[in-house]
Amino acid sequence: MSTKPQTRLEPPDPLSQEALQAFDNLFGHHPGFRPVHAKGILLSGAFIPSAAAPTLTNAPHIMRPSTRVAVRFSDFAGVPNVPDFDEEGASPRGCAVRFYLEDHVHTDIVAHSIDAFPTRTVEEFLEFLRAIGASGPGTAHPTPIEKFLGTHPAALAFIQAPKPIPTSFAHENFFSVSAYKFTNAGAVSKFGRYRILPVEGTAYLDSETAKKQTPDFLFGELRSRLATAPVKLRIVVQVAAEGDVVDDSTSHWPADRMLVEFGTLELSAAVPDNDAEQRHIIFDTIPRVQGIESSGDPLLDPRANLYLASGRRRRASA
Repeated sequence: MSTKPQTRLEPPDPLSQEALQAFDNLFGHHPGFRPVHAKGILLSGAFIPSAAAPTLTNAPHIMRPSTRVAVRFSDFAGVPNVPDFDEEGASPRGCAVRFYLEDHVHTDIVAHSIDAFPTRTVEEFLEFLRAIGASGPGTAHPTPIEKFLGTHPAALAFIQAPKPIPTSFAHENFFSVSAYKFTNAGAVSKFGRYRILPVEGTAYLDSETAKKQTPDFLFGELRSRLATAPVKLRIVVQVAAEGDVVDDSTSHWPADRMLVEFGTLELSAAVPDNDAEQRHIIFDTIPRVQGIESSGDPLLDPRANLYLASGRRRRASA
């Protein structure tokens, strides 16, 4: 089984550059850090596919006993020192997974800790970011963000969705924003969304308890945990049924849709030279691997280009 060399969309499209600037306007430009999900940690480990995974895809990491991975956990804001207990700035948390397939060949999963996204297109997302930026203290009501939320129910649902603070990154669920097309060795294709679920289950802090934690308690807890045992996470795929919308990140499927076990992540250590490695790694929302492809979601290409533009800027700051 062969894999193709990685390809990239070059140069990043103007809309993605505008999104990068919009994030900078909200959070400031912090050289060497991502414009969003700036505060993070990169772990190393292995992915072990499940026995059920080949029913979905014949991707290389499914056809091997195990694959080396790197996993980045992060807080939300584009502020490197955001407190982990900040109810607005730290949530939703992020989880990005890189599967190393061959030299210079990989595929990724990018997910966050809420099963929702505010907009379907990057154009709408830019409106969303700009409306937030134009709605500071003293702005007359209805503010730009109030007007935007009044006409964009998915964005309102995203803002209002519960975003509890976990006791650990190892006790949090993560959801991919977009769906993907999975094709198995028999050329049977299905659409699905990734979910990354803690083997130990979820656990959350109430607001008062969270405020008593140190600003970096999630990262400290994770390093202490890794000193005694690996972090184990399940990857499952929620499979769309006939008629489900698969190319809209704001459209979510009923809870009774089938879940297929994809495999398990076993994370054993923080990557050496962590800060430098975080600056270097550029995650990709496009799978670029046989057996898994885009669903046609219009967010996928702009997000990939935004990550590329951000990554180039990080690397240049080193």
